[in-house]
Amino acid sequence: MKLKERISWLMGTVQKSLFPHLDECLPTPLTEREKHLVKLLELIQIEKFVPVTASRQWLGRPIKEREAIARAFVAKAVLNYQHTSSLRNELLSTPSLRMICGFARRRDVVSESTFSRAFAEYAKAGLGGMVHDSLVKEKLGAELIGHISRDATAIIGREKPAKKTKVPKVAKKKGRPAKDEIREPVEPKRLDVQRGQTVEEAISLLPNVCDRGIKKNAKGYTETWNGFKLHLDVNDFGFPISALLTSASVHDSQAAIPLMKLTSNKVTYCYDLMDAAYDAAQIRDQSRELGHVPIIDKNPRGKEAIPMAPHEAVRYNERTAAERCNSRLKEEFGGRSVMVRGANKVLLHLMFGVLALSADQLLKVTGC
Repeated sequence: MKLKERISWLMGTVQKSLFPHLDECLPTPLTEREKHLVKLLELIQIEKFVPVTASRQWLGRPIKEREAIARAFVAKAVLNYQHTSSLRNELLSTPSLRMICGFARRRDVVSESTFSRAFAEYAKAGLGGMVHDSLVKEKLGAELIGHISRDATAIIGREKPAKKTKVPKVAKKKGRPAKDEIREPVEPKRLDVQRGQTVEEAISLLPNVCDRGIKKNAKGYTETWNGFKLHLDVNDFGFPISALLTSASVHDSQAAIPLMKLTSNKVTYCYDLMDAAYDAAQIRDQSRELGHVPIIDKNPRGKEAIPMAPHEAVRYNERTAAERCNSRLKEEFGGRSVMVRGANKVLLHLMFGVLALSADQLLKVTGC
């Protein structure tokens, strides 16, 4: 069954069975925004992935229902609430939203501190990544994808940048070594090391603490920020396939090979589209080794820029899908309102937005 048919069948079931049931149980009919939220939650089904230990307890004071809290966090991203307190106030005042998330009564809505504890549990368990990986494999695992567009975007943090430890530089001797002289071997470049590593090993060696980043914007002006970088692999129609969070100071190219391997384990695709920041021989070789065709903008490095071949330039224009995805994540799904601290929590906050955006893109592309 094709992707459009699968999504259409699911949304048809939701409209025929779930919407009438909710209308019967609620004092007022569902609004269009609430119906859209229901569709997204049914596509994501985050409640199936909440850790069992977090939702069931045999001894001590009972822990509040974590499945409903997880759905509420997705709703927070969909409705683009900046603070958890705003979400909680909306749950208390809107019976329809409360029931959609899974809180049967007003008094069942948990406190802000309980929301925070549950969020910490989800971040530790990597809930966002698990749900997103399942969504990608279930909906797109059997599809052939044309292009994967790779890009990174700045994420402003709410914490002080980590202090960098200064490593004393050892002066290297010039010229050929003398007879019987032993010199330290040259440390291999990170890109060369990543080619021989697994995805997990390569990602674990990328720094993800809050620090200071710098880049030039589209107008050529230098921008700086304290926080992180979110690296995304996006398919033809703007669906994020893989996400990776690093420190703000990490160069875009350092996340290319881990992302390439990560995405290749999930879906089948043909082309890797990247801008000039990814122009490196190791990245091109890795792309070809995985059976893809790399189309990377040339970095002139002070020389005259070499133009792309016409057919490559046409395909390269598809890379704007990644830029649009980054923009939507920030403007519509909470990417600009990171209020938590620590890489794991920041990633989870962003992944709730990525999940909402992914489901929304599925509905758009299938016309449901």
